[in-house]
Amino acid sequence: MNERLQKLMAQAGLASRRECEAWIEAGRVTVNGRVARLGDKANPLTDAILLDGKPLALQRERLVYIAVHKPKGVISSTEDEMGQGRKTVRDLVDVPGHLYPVGRLDKPSEGLMLLTNDGDLAHKLTHPRYGHEKTYDVIVAGDISEAALEQWRWGMMLDEEVTAPAKISVLERHGDYTRLEVVLQEGRKRQIRRIAADLGHPVLRLVRLRIGTLALGNLAPGQWRFLRPKEVAALRRLTQERRRGGN
Repeated sequence: MNERLQKLMAQAGLASRRECEAWIEAGRVTVNGRVARLGDKANPLTDAILLDGKPLALQRERLVYIAVHKPKGVISSTEDEMGQGRKTVRDLVDVPGHLYPVGRLDKPSEGLMLLTNDGDLAHKLTHPRYGHEKTYDVIVAGDISEAALEQWRWGMMLDEEVTAPAKISVLERHGDYTRLEVVLQEGRKRQIRRIAADLGHPVLRLVRLRIGTLALGNLAPGQWRFLRPKEVAALRRLTQERRRGGN
């Protein structure tokens, strides 16, 4: 991936970004034999980057994996693109650097999100063709019938396309609400809320409990933690298994 030279050099711990810019302006840096100019970009994996004629040992940015419990009312983007001053999930995590959100949740929903700078893993966990399971604790209005649940399990028309089969278990039944465990292998926009509404049982509360092998656990709303190495390894194994399986 191409990055500005001064950023690559600063990330490698050679000097501050400003000092690296001064080196470039002084003509001390070359890329593939050509004297670099301020603003030039390079790929440390494929380009020969030299300072004063010596190769730079550029290090990749340290990979970071963070589990977050997104509270209700917080948006799952890393920035408020509408400029309305809304609180984002990125605001909850006091860790420097650029992080990608894995597994978006709409503003009224709660639960597990993963933030990472591992773009490859983020892509494999979110792209529909990989079909990784996500588990939700869902409370819907009313006493939803087994017939309605069977419709949901087999797939329903949404955006002129039938949804993939879903695993749905009833956890509690009450006269005015039903609590469900919903497991999806796809994630269309507001999918659970829209299907529940079409069935006549609007969602009252939605909490994501799991993304693939990663569980929310006992994280309270608004809290976050770094993933343990074994959790990262399990997610990587999961994506590798899906790839071998032809997904």
